Amino acid sequence: MRTAAEPVEVRRPSAVRALTTLLAVTAAATVVVELLNYWYAPEQEFGLAVRTGWAMLRSLGFVLLIGQVRKGRVSARPFGLILAVTTIFAVGRLVVPRAGVPALPGLVGFAALTALCVAVVVLLYRSDAVRAHLVRHRKGLVVEGGTIAWREVAPKRPQANGWLLTARVAAFTYSPLMLVPALVATGSVLDGRIAAVPALFLWFGAGVAVSYAVLFCTAFLLRGRDWARRALVVVTLGVLALDLPLCWWLLGVDGLVRDGAPLLTAAALTLYSLHRTTP
Repeated sequence: MRTAAEPVEVRRPSAVRALTTLLAVTAAATVVVELLNYWYAPEQEFGLAVRTGWAMLRSLGFVLLIGQVRKGRVSARPFGLILAVTTIFAVGRLVVPRAGVPALPGLVGFAALTALCVAVVVLLYRSDAVRAHLVRHRKGLVVEGGTIAWREVAPKRPQANGWLLTARVAAFTYSPLMLVPALVATGSVLDGRIAAVPALFLWFGAGVAVSYAVLFCTAFLLRGRDWARRALVVVTLGVLALDLPLCWWLLGVDGLVRDGAPLLTAAALTLYSLHRTTP
């Protein structure tokens, strides 16, 4: 057998190159702003360290998004939307301290990061050049006519629209958004709240189980199964019914706002996306 030659690399549009540069700047800004918030925080406790580490991990998400954009993947738009929205919430909840007013460097950094995230979403959804570029699927080995080629592989399932992909990406954030506050709550349990240990194990177990439930539901959702749509709605409501009371009980009102608001936002985006795709 012979191997097909690789296609000639086509120069990307200027809007796509601007987007990749913007994503790189946003990734770096996420790290800088989080370090500023942690440095100026009045109390550098365990919970703040966990939330800061999770927020800084989002910089890796922007690096992955750069790869998706460079390859022209269809999934880049919903991935970028949910990453930008949850990054604003993840950083914003750490800017405001438990008491007093936020530090000026933290506020300036948060404003700059918010502007960068908004610019990312605008380019992803408002630029015709970016929209025309993000049309490709993953590549794989294809054997055809005695030739082995590494090229784009069209999915076997029916083509999913953007709202279904957005619902899928948003739902995949449920698990980490549950596990992070559960990890933060271990600090209060170690401080003597032994009675909360069973609830904490339930929280961790539910966070892991939700990832599999979302994977199962979205796999059939992209294949056009109506029951998968209803199942994802049930999973979403179940996640909110479990996570929000646990945030309030183990982390207080402050934890409910800091950790419950991002999850509530992801759930609202999932439900709205499902509503937009209802037959």
